[in-house]
Amino acid sequence: MNENSCSFHSEKELRDGQVESVCAAYPSPYDKDTGVLRALRGIPISELKNHGILRALTAEANGWQPGVVNAEVLRAQEEWEAVDNIQTESGNQASVDQPGQLISFSEALQHFQTVDLSSFKKRIQPTIRRTGLAAIRHCLFGPPKLHQGLREERDLVLTIAQCGLDSQDPMHGRVLQTIYKKLTGSKFDCALHGDHWEDLGFQGANPATDLRGAGFLALLHLLYLVMDSKTLLMAQEIFRLSRHHIQQFPFCLMSVNITRITIQALREDSLSRECNRQQKVVPVVNSFYAATFLRLAHVWRTQQKTIADSGLVLKDLEVLAKKSPRRLLKTLEIYLAGVSKGQASLLGAPKCYGPQAPHSKDLTFTGVCDLPPHSSEGTWLI
Repeated sequence: MNENSCSFHSEKELRDGQVESVCAAYPSPYDKDTGVLRALRGIPISELKNHGILRALTAEANGWQPGVVNAEVLRAQEEWEAVDNIQTESGNQASVDQPGQLISFSEALQHFQTVDLSSFKKRIQPTIRRTGLAAIRHCLFGPPKLHQGLREERDLVLTIAQCGLDSQDPMHGRVLQTIYKKLTGSKFDCALHGDHWEDLGFQGANPATDLRGAGFLALLHLLYLVMDSKTLLMAQEIFRLSRHHIQQFPFCLMSVNITRITIQALREDSLSRECNRQQKVVPVVNSFYAATFLRLAHVWRTQQKTIADSGLVLKDLEVLAKKSPRRLLKTLEIYLAGVSKGQASLLGAPKCYGPQAPHSKDLTFTGVCDLPPHSSEGTWLI
């Protein structure tokens, strides 16, 4: 007899012996259901599964059928089914029974700080190249240049914007899962491809196709928005506004456009004064992104904008963001201070939004990349 058959028979004998020894003490199973279950309470559910005891006790085979279905029997059956149905994660399908751990913004950023991004860094253009009068005007009236010691941090931000979404990278998957859970309130993971991403405001079943011009930085910004306790409420309010039955817009796609505006503001030195003041780049970029998104939501709600207005709203927002970044950041500070004190949101009470509408595939959205180019020169109001 080979080793496998020995293992099979020994396990079978052990299982049958345990069942028989338990049932022997209760010769009348029709009247002693509760006693049998009491005897099994000390055995872990995993052991019951391994030796087949639970299945033997709950099966209708071998003529063992209690006259009255006991509540504990039903509970045991449910536990067995739960154990039996657990699936391991494979490919793009995440396990719905074993949810993954949320990832923080700092952990995701640290990942990019430690991996080799040299191939992506070659693609970046840190600043806007100006010549002639435009260069002179920018030098005399434009914002200050970024301090030398902060340029490496700026380049990291721009390099991340060159990185795409890789569904095979576990960290990338965790970022997507965290965004999904925080916006929807779900406690379980979801597939990395599927129609559920359209409900969050992506254009299709694969979020990677919507990151043009912003790369993975767009997802990092969303992660920052939902994982920072100070901005989570704002993210949830804007998400509710995006599902308004009349004023609906694709939330995540709009966020990607806000990231694009942020990248342009960083490259044009619009954020340099604030970065120099704080001696940091990433926190300033994050705050500017959040402030710009807050401004868009305020305009969208108070001016009754709809998806047909998206192109013009984003164009005006881009001009304001580059010319008056400090004004936007101050508005964010006031908003967050009000939230911390429990005051009403600047976006208004949730009941003002009206009924929510499901995401419509027929929405025509005009983003920053779809707008005609325009001059970025002008008077700087820092």
